[in-house]
Amino acid sequence: MLFEGHYIAAARGYVRRFQPAVGHVAGVFERATKRTFPMFPPPRLWYREPIYYMSNAQTFVPSGTPVPFPPYSKALDWELELGFVLKAPLENATPGAAVQGIGAFVLLNDFSAGDVQVPEQKSGFGPQKAKHFMSSMSSVAVSADAILPRWKWLRTSVRINGSVISRPDPATAKWELGEVLAHASAGELLSPGELFGTGTLLGGSGIEIGRWLQPGDTLSLEIEGVGSVEHQIVA
Repeated sequence: MLFEGHYIAAARGYVRRFQPAVGHVAGVFERATKRTFPMFPPPRLWYREPIYYMSNAQTFVPSGTPVPFPPYSKALDWELELGFVLKAPLENATPGAAVQGIGAFVLLNDFSAGDVQVPEQKSGFGPQKAKHFMSSMSSVAVSADAILPRWKWLRTSVRINGSVISRPDPATAKWELGEVLAHASAGELLSPGELFGTGTLLGGSGIEIGRWLQPGDTLSLEIEGVGSVEHQIVA
C-alpha cells in the first residue's frame, strides 16, 4: 500500500456508506478544522516501512471474465494497481539491487468485498475473504525498461459502462519500488516470476469516489503503455 491518499479516501468512503453517523461527525470535523479526521490516516507503521499483504495467486482471471458478487458480500469494488514481476531472485537486497530485479509490468485489478475488508483487518490479521475470491491482470507483461523510468507519471483511466469515472494517479507513492522489494526480501528469498503490486493508486477504487459495482456494469481499467482489462459484473 504505497498511497496515503488512497488510504484516507477509502476510510472516508467506508464510513460514508457503512457508518453514516461517524461519516457525519468526520465531515463536520473536516469542514470546521480543514484537517483530516484523525481515524482516517494509515497506522504509524505505514510511515516507517512498506506494508503489504499476500493474496491468492490461484484466483487471478484474464480480461473478459464475468465477475459475480461473492455470496457473502453486498459491496463489490474494483481497485486499480500497477503490478511488477521479478526476473531475478532477491534476498536481503538493497533498494538499488532490488529495482534491477524487476523484469516486467502488468495492470492489476484487485477486486474487493468492501463490506468484509475492514472487519477482517480489525481482527489483527490481513484481509482474507475480502480479497482472495478474485483478481485480474492484463494479458501481456511489458518490459521494465519501457515503464520503470516513468511509472509514477503513467496515465490511467477507469470506465464504467463506457463513461470515464476516474483517472487514478501513481505520482504520490510513499516508497520507491526498490525500497518495496528490499523490505520484502529481508530475510526471505524472492523468486523470478513473483508478482507484486503497488497497492491501489490514488483515486483507483470505487470506495474512494462512491461508485461501487452493480450487476450489469461493464468495468474497464487501463494504464497507458501497460495494459487493460474489461469485465462484465453479473448477478
